[in-house]
Amino acid sequence: MLSKSIAAIAAAMFFVAPGDIRVQAAGTYDPGASDSEIKIGQTMPYSGPASPYGTIGKSEAAYFRSLNEKGGINGRKISFNSQDDGYSPPKTVEQTRKLVEEDQVLFLLNSLGTPPNTAIQKYMNQHQVPQLFVATGASKWGDPQHFPWTMGWQPTYRSESIIYGKYLLQHNPNAKIGILYQGDDYGRDYLDGLMTGLGDKAKSMIVKQVSYEATDPTIDSQIVSLQGSGADVFLDFSGPKQVAQAIRKVFDIGWKPLHIINSISVSVSAVMVPAGPERAAGILSTAYLKDPTDPQWENDKARQDWLAWMKQYYPEGNIADVYNVYGYSVAETAEQVLKLCGNELTRANVMRQAASLQHFKPPMLLPGIEINTSPTNFYPIRQMELMTFNGKTWVLSGEILSD
Repeated sequence: MLSKSIAAIAAAMFFVAPGDIRVQAAGTYDPGASDSEIKIGQTMPYSGPASPYGTIGKSEAAYFRSLNEKGGINGRKISFNSQDDGYSPPKTVEQTRKLVEEDQVLFLLNSLGTPPNTAIQKYMNQHQVPQLFVATGASKWGDPQHFPWTMGWQPTYRSESIIYGKYLLQHNPNAKIGILYQGDDYGRDYLDGLMTGLGDKAKSMIVKQVSYEATDPTIDSQIVSLQGSGADVFLDFSGPKQVAQAIRKVFDIGWKPLHIINSISVSVSAVMVPAGPERAAGILSTAYLKDPTDPQWENDKARQDWLAWMKQYYPEGNIADVYNVYGYSVAETAEQVLKLCGNELTRANVMRQAASLQHFKPPMLLPGIEINTSPTNFYPIRQMELMTFNGKTWVLSGEILSD
């Protein structure tokens, strides 16, 4: 009975309505925080098959350097420790244990990849260390009942593919759909969402689905197989490397389906340029961030501020790479959470504040899209906008959609 009472009190302390949050006392700390410092950890694939994402960690490191130059957050400097895991779950586990047990970070921020984060999710929750704003759209990151120390940031893969399904039902209800997906939770989330979006018509519209492994050197055989199925719509739920390969192969074999790619692989510099932008004209996707290559944002103050920041703090970064916008915006959200924590820098308060964001609008989010969380909603962004690649840049449709 006593243990149940303690659990109830702990739950009440963990999730409090935003208006009731108060800093209990100055200088309340867990490991990783002090009067002068906040330690944040991360794993990121700076090498290996997912290395194009590595610039996310670099842009976040640059953001925290820029914050430190201005005095930090509430007078505390950020110590950001980002380790290369090569997108290898065993290495993620090794690096995460070191960050938590030896380096004693306050929390992990935006560690990348569905398989790597899956490998550490139970560990992070057992040790009650925030696994905050994970850099993957798997739906499993929004389960506060079972994993209260894990939260996503970007729209889920499932939500995104529901949008694609609804779009096809409205604009191409007789489509013959071929699907390429990564053979793990990341790819299966997209498949599940598409099935939901298509509803009863999923069985008749999907003519073939094939998978690949992240370590596969090419996906050429899968593309040829999909072409042979007679599909006239190609849904590509793949990482940047595989999407670039698919764009080239589709073009080279003369296949001309409606080509839809997932939002995590839309970078002009990391995907379209390697593929050949002229080969990618007409491809459809979704967005929630401002594309720095889009001419419509040329005079946008948020873009101008971001460009000035890139020039000063991450000059080696590619200003055409939307992953740098992503990293900047995630770090900005983490800054907001830490500001709200005030002097109560405990792991529980980090999660409490992360689960209390209301109408937060990082300037590089598309107009009309905002961040909202609650103790029962661990999906910060749930809106997206359709867009088409014109051979040079992405062109937005103007319609904000949600699942």
